[in-house]
Amino acid sequence: MVEQVSAPERTEAPAGGEASAHDRPWEVVVWNDPVTLMSYVVFVLRRIFGYDEPTATRLMLEVHHAGRAVVASGPRERAEIAVAQLHAHGLQATVARP
Repeated sequence: MVEQVSAPERTEAPAGGEASAHDRPWEVVVWNDPVTLMSYVVFVLRRIFGYDEPTATRLMLEVHHAGRAVVASGPRERAEIAVAQLHAHGLQATVARP
């Protein structure tokens, strides 16, 4: 004899827009410094993140004018690797939570 199995009951989905702290991506923040050339910052952003010239230039100008810019976001490990790469190229960068 075959035992009948019933499907589980449907439940309401959690309210939208509520991301848990675990789900939020980490941000890579580049900070302005008075020494590094703007063209070099564009070069580094293109090399590390693969940005095209206009995107890298826009981010560099945001760093220059606002003092900082979020240049990438994602899992913590990737953000930490990106910060290490930016440090290796002489840029000041940190990992932050949005």
